[in-house]
Amino acid sequence: MVLGLLLVLFLSLLCGVGLGAAGIGPGDVLRFLWAGFTGGTVHTRDVASYTIVWEIRLPRVVLGAVVGAGLAAVGVAVQAMVRNALADPFVLGISSGAAVGANAVILLGAFAGLGVWALSVSAFASALVAMALVYAVARSPHGLTPLRLILTGTALAYGFEAVTTVMVFGAARGEAARSAMMWLLGSLGGATWAQVPLAAATVAAGWVWLRLRAEALNALAMGDETSAALGVPPSRLRRELFLVTAAVTGTVVAVSGAIGFVGLMVPHVVRMLVGADHRRVLAVAPLAGAVLLVWADLLSRLLLAPAELPVGVITAVVGVPAFLLLMRRGGYAFGGH
Repeated sequence: MVLGLLLVLFLSLLCGVGLGAAGIGPGDVLRFLWAGFTGGTVHTRDVASYTIVWEIRLPRVVLGAVVGAGLAAVGVAVQAMVRNALADPFVLGISSGAAVGANAVILLGAFAGLGVWALSVSAFASALVAMALVYAVARSPHGLTPLRLILTGTALAYGFEAVTTVMVFGAARGEAARSAMMWLLGSLGGATWAQVPLAAATVAAGWVWLRLRAEALNALAMGDETSAALGVPPSRLRRELFLVTAAVTGTVVAVSGAIGFVGLMVPHVVRMLVGADHRRVLAVAPLAGAVLLVWADLLSRLLLAPAELPVGVITAVVGVPAFLLLMRRGGYAFGGH
């Protein structure tokens, strides 16, 4: 399945680069990609198409794959951490905190001195503040418990969303408010090559750590008492998971906005296909998330071209029916029971 998904992801990336308001054939796409990776040259008449492929679409689809993989992997981890089937990467309130920083840039012009980095830096910084607040409030003498994490994250998320709403309604410019709403629903329209390395490195590091802790996640998913009996301290593992998932979530949200449903749906769909063992789930879920988000972003560009829809709208419109159809098949319960 992993090899099959890798092939599907490669083909999806090619489609994402070639399709759009200005269609570019597969042969030209491969030729431009070869020129870009090898430092080759292109004919003068192809400069415009080459620029579209190499400078605009390729970083966008690559970043989309990275974000999708990160959201799916973190979704698996968060659901194991809080043992809740409805949990996703945003249940900790990190994305809502990041939204406050992002909208401070979009609506108020904060951090203008950082130029093109202002939005990402502000969103990531506010995500870290949100993470610190959630950790400080949720922590108890008994460590981080699932219930306290969910309640604290949800409560603070509502607070951050209230702040964001006030900022949007108080915006002096209608276009700024529209940009803010687009970011809140997720968008890869501002993707650049400069954003890819940090996001890719963070997601890769987080995924490697989760894969190394897959057996511990299996134990944690069975309950704290069982986990402790198997030699996996639940409080310490939950604390480590919180830090890793918060770092990955903050990073991907900073570059893509709050793209929902991927981290909720993909882990469950993958468990239906490969079982509940986190070694298999964490091998498949990031690839499935990457494929889903590449196609969701492509649809967001094509449906109302040349205008764009928020990516989060597409993930919900496509994902909800697919998820419900899979659930109707029966034979699935959270945890694989």
